[in-house]
Amino acid sequence: MAQQEERSAATTVRHHIRGPQNFAAGLSLIGVSILAFWASSDLTQGSLRAMGPGMLPRTIATLLALCGFILIAISFVKDGAPLERWHMRGPFFVCLGLIAFAATVRTVGLAVAGPLLAIISGFASPETRIKELIIFAIAMTAFSVGLFKYGLNLPIPVFIIPGVVYY
Repeated sequence: MAQQEERSAATTVRHHIRGPQNFAAGLSLIGVSILAFWASSDLTQGSLRAMGPGMLPRTIATLLALCGFILIAISFVKDGAPLERWHMRGPFFVCLGLIAFAATVRTVGLAVAGPLLAIISGFASPETRIKELIIFAIAMTAFSVGLFKYGLNLPIPVFIIPGVVYY
């Protein structure tokens, strides 16, 4: 008897959520936005005239949460894809690329850390083609150097050989 009640309850919930993948994605976005609000809680907000360091992260977190709520609402209204099996390859290589970038950008510069990030993160997909990935890595690094070093005039090191070159 208890099993029948559990089945009927599970069936009822399943009928309400018509797009499980959208529902899970919406919950994930809301979770990331909560994490961003928590991480930026000690930063001052400021105002539109004098923006504080917490304004951009909180604005992006708010927009992210809004997108999450929209996805959740859509999951109740529109049929969508079921949840698929999660593979760890993608998150593993993306996180590994971010860690490699963080560890190298200040020691060897953006000219080395940028391609390293792109190439390591590119292996997140089993469909990666190494030649295309290298071309993409070089193009994105050139764009990043142009944007951050010259366009925004940020003091980010482009290329470092300790004791020899610092540019």
